[in-house]
Amino acid sequence: MAIQTETKENEIIETQEAKVSPEDLLTLQEMIDAGLIHGLAKSKTHPKMKPYIHSTRSGVEVIDLVQTISLLKKASEFLKSVVDSGKSVLLVGTAAIAKQGVKNSAEKTGNPYVIERWIGGTLTNFKIVNGRVQHFKKLLADKEAGNLAKYTKKEQLMIEREIAKMAAIFTGLKDMNELPGAMLVMSPSENKLAIAEAKNAGIPVVAFLNTNADPTTVEYPIPGNDKLSTSIEWVLNYLEPNLKRNNERGNSQTA
Repeated sequence: MAIQTETKENEIIETQEAKVSPEDLLTLQEMIDAGLIHGLAKSKTHPKMKPYIHSTRSGVEVIDLVQTISLLKKASEFLKSVVDSGKSVLLVGTAAIAKQGVKNSAEKTGNPYVIERWIGGTLTNFKIVNGRVQHFKKLLADKEAGNLAKYTKKEQLMIEREIAKMAAIFTGLKDMNELPGAMLVMSPSENKLAIAEAKNAGIPVVAFLNTNADPTTVEYPIPGNDKLSTSIEWVLNYLEPNLKRNNERGNSQTA
């Protein structure tokens, strides 16, 4: 039984390999190794994701990675154009398995990020939310400069607690002084409010999504297994070169 299952999986992989160019074969194999090929149970499939599904195996959807490669390239070029225009890309990944990868990629490329809960108004009420971010930055600066010593111990404790609470929410946004040019979302089904705000603010969205999501809610869908940290990290690593802002590119070249 195990041999039959393995044979069937190899056949699926071979059919996809036959459809990609020689230069994309390595990319396809990396995607398979990272687990991008596995979707969710067929019963959870969103009707609009069907064009991106290769087949179904043992009740689980197999993602058409040939299409994913094409969409990934398109999304990557779009993100490069945003960064080259001087705008930032806001990375969003609030699922537990996405947080560390999103944070790492954002910090390496010099972009803002959200890995805790989305604060309503981050994009659609930017002025007010940014005011809170500036307040957070001032508290941090006061702490580093030793300016909290003028307060009583009780007041210092309250300020420390406020800083800790705000840090969890605003650390990734402290350098976002204007609206981003695009948003990159891991698992849009878990970040619907963020995507809705981006749409209202006229900000294009690139999203790594699974077979249970509606790909038409974003401008640049990237189908794949968003339930694996290896898949998420692979996609982020692929996109990183085109996410790097000019100062980060200069730093990497210097290094």
